[in-house]
Amino acid sequence: MKIILNSHVHFDHAGGIAELQRLSGAEVVASEWSAAVMKAGGVSKEDPQYGLIRGISAVRNVKTVRDGETARVGESELTAHLTPGHTPGGTSWTWKACQDSVCRSIVYSDSLTPVSADLFRFADHPLLLTGFEKSFGFLENAPCDILITPHPDASDLWERLAKREHGSSGALVDPGACRELAAHGREQLRKRLDEERESSERK
Repeated sequence: MKIILNSHVHFDHAGGIAELQRLSGAEVVASEWSAAVMKAGGVSKEDPQYGLIRGISAVRNVKTVRDGETARVGESELTAHLTPGHTPGGTSWTWKACQDSVCRSIVYSDSLTPVSADLFRFADHPLLLTGFEKSFGFLENAPCDILITPHPDASDLWERLAKREHGSSGALVDPGACRELAAHGREQLRKRLDEERESSERK
């Protein structure tokens, strides 16, 4: 069985899913909010980046997944964690990977940055702010030996892979990486809300 898992439905992460599904016959799995956007195509008006980014092609036969539900591929079981904020339907995934007698907890964390179109104010969307807090809490508490992110630079993936290529066998492992990503996300959101408040005060 082949499956395509999604983190969020921006074109740089979901724009090719319709074609990948057509070529592979794979089942597409996404959160309920993301699945609705996939089926409709385009960009949701609820997305902070609506009006800023281009839309995605519509995707057929999308299976929805709830928080804590799993998707199985062979012997691998991947757990969905709803991590809204960057988009309302953001989803992170966790699984265990074992080699010989060593097992690692892997976290594929969705983007948690407060990026938006110019006129969008996160302060006016309390559900997204609550979502960010839930998402930060997930990262702070999840077992996390190896962190992977949709944008590799957010988790220093290229640097870690280069170190591994040069003989550092443990370069991919960093149990503190998820907490560091959460702290960075909190700081970015704090700065964004400060900027919004200052902009309002100047008007």
